[in-house]
Amino acid sequence: MSNKVHETLISPEELARRIDRCRILDCRARLGDPDFGRAAYAAGHLPGAVYASLDDDFAAPAGDGGRHPLPDPETLRDRFRAWGVDDGDQIVVYDDAGGAFAARAWWCARWLGHRAVAVLDGGFGAWQGPLSQAHPVVDPGNFSIRPALTRTVDADTLLAGLADASLVDARALPRFEGREEPIDPVAGHIPGARCLPFQDNLDEHGRFRPAAALAERFAGLPDDVVCYCGSGVTAAHNVLAMRIAGRPEPVLYPGSWSEWIRDPARPRAP
Repeated sequence: MSNKVHETLISPEELARRIDRCRILDCRARLGDPDFGRAAYAAGHLPGAVYASLDDDFAAPAGDGGRHPLPDPETLRDRFRAWGVDDGDQIVVYDDAGGAFAARAWWCARWLGHRAVAVLDGGFGAWQGPLSQAHPVVDPGNFSIRPALTRTVDADTLLAGLADASLVDARALPRFEGREEPIDPVAGHIPGARCLPFQDNLDEHGRFRPAAALAERFAGLPDDVVCYCGSGVTAAHNVLAMRIAGRPEPVLYPGSWSEWIRDPARPRAP
């Protein structure tokens, strides 16, 4: 059996072969429905998986930092320990939304320095194995905070360098263009940004496109491209896709549009 460390994606077939040697996090969620993920987990999840909440675990309370600010690092470390994760474990994260939420979990683990973390390619729907309704009892892990594998920028730094920044917005084009805004109180985008919706990282089966196709998608972007979205969640999907494509680690703006618009002095487009 392979002991390969998976740092971006893992296939359902490979996970099935080594499921007993992975720590699995069920990251299913729905924006606007805080109870969805727990209910989905209770109805059936991958064997051995524990539930991990976007709102409660991978984000701090909403406020001036946007709708999903990054959590306190020590608090998140303690959550990984409670999930039974050791520093040497292979973590696998999944959702049922094309990786939109699992990618945030993937990014957060790497933010705390954990390299062996992968998104289940195709998510819950691609899993062909048995499901469980059991709530695993796990021994606390020894997960520790190590040097970050990620890059971030805050609003003030981004604003100061906006004229020279290269930004990629992961939201759908109608939101980017300000034609509709179903979530945030102000529509539009950060000036100078390019719209590359995260959904286009996937093929017709909901799996990530091949590395070569993703490399072509992101061709021409500089190494220090800044990824953002509405609240720093689906932007991590573009970060993941860029890493699959073999690109250097891009920069995440965690607060994203929902933080940017909190200060009316920050420029907006259109």
